[in-house]
Amino acid sequence: MELVILSGKGGTGKTSLVAALAALVERKIMVDCDVDAADLHLLLDASFGKPHDFVGGSKATIDQSKCMVCGICTTYCRFGAIRNAPDAGARFGEKFWIDEFACEGCGVCTYFCPEKAIDMNETVSGQWYVSETRYGPLVHARLGIAQANSGRLVSHLRRKASEIAEHDLIDLVIIDGPPGIGCPVISSLTGTDYIMLVTEPSMSAFHDMERLVQLAGHFGIPVGICINKFDINESISSQIEEYAAREGLEILGKIPYDISFTKAQLGGVSVMEYSDNNTTEQIRQIWDRLQSKIISARKNAPMAKSKLIKLE
Repeated sequence: MELVILSGKGGTGKTSLVAALAALVERKIMVDCDVDAADLHLLLDASFGKPHDFVGGSKATIDQSKCMVCGICTTYCRFGAIRNAPDAGARFGEKFWIDEFACEGCGVCTYFCPEKAIDMNETVSGQWYVSETRYGPLVHARLGIAQANSGRLVSHLRRKASEIAEHDLIDLVIIDGPPGIGCPVISSLTGTDYIMLVTEPSMSAFHDMERLVQLAGHFGIPVGICINKFDINESISSQIEEYAAREGLEILGKIPYDISFTKAQLGGVSVMEYSDNNTTEQIRQIWDRLQSKIISARKNAPMAKSKLIKLE
C-alpha cells in the first residue's frame, strides 16, 4: 500500500508529520520525493547508503574539429545555449561552444548542424540513495543544481521503494511528496492508494490545497485533509472544514500549534520521540483513521497500480 503526503504550499509541517508517522508505524519504507530540496533524512538521522548516479537527460557538445562556425545552430536554439567568441587558437578565429547550464537537451542543434559536429551526451543529474534510519529504510535523492527531470527521478525512487518493499515483505510505503502541483508531484501521487493533504490556516495554503484536491480528483485518488497549526487562525480553519464538507472530504485531524515540533527538529528527532502530549495523541488518532482509509481505498480500487505514469 502507498500513502503519499502532500501540502501544495511549503512550510505547512508536512515533513514533520511524515517523520512522526515514521516513528509511529512499525513496518514501512519511506520515500522522500522532494528531490529538489530533500530534508526528511535530517529528521530521521539517516546513515547514507551508497550513492547511485541518476542519468536524467542529455547535453549538447560541439566537436571543434568538425565545426565550420556557420552559426546555423544558434538560429534554431531557442534557449540561447550556443555561444561564440573570438578565439585566436581556433581554425576560423572564433569558436562556438555550449553553455551547459542553458542547454535543455532538446537536440534540435544536432538535427540542423550541416557538419554533424554536435553530439548529445548523457549527463548525471543527481544521486539517489537507499539509506538506513532508526525507523527503517529511506529512499531519497539529491538532484543537481539547475538540473531538470525531477519527475523522472521521483518515479525512479518510487520504483526502487516498491522493489524493496516487495523483497522485504513490507506492506506500507510512506511517500513525502514535493510542494506544488507540477511534474514531480504528479509522479509522486499517480497510482498511490491514498493522499493526505497537510494544510495550514492561511489563504495561500488553502488555495494550494484546493489545486491539489483537483489534481487528485483527476487521477481518481481518495483524499483526506489534516489541518496543522489550526489554532493560529481558526476562521480560515473553519473555511477549510466547510470546503472539505462541500467536497465530501474527511478532516483526518486538526493539530494545534506546538513549539515541540521546532524543538524536535533542532534535536534531530520526530515530535513523537520528543514529547507525549495532546499533539502526539492527535497524530496517533490521525494514523488510526489513515489505516482504515488506506485499506478501504485499496479494496475499492484494486487496479490503482495500473494508473502509475512512467516518466521515462
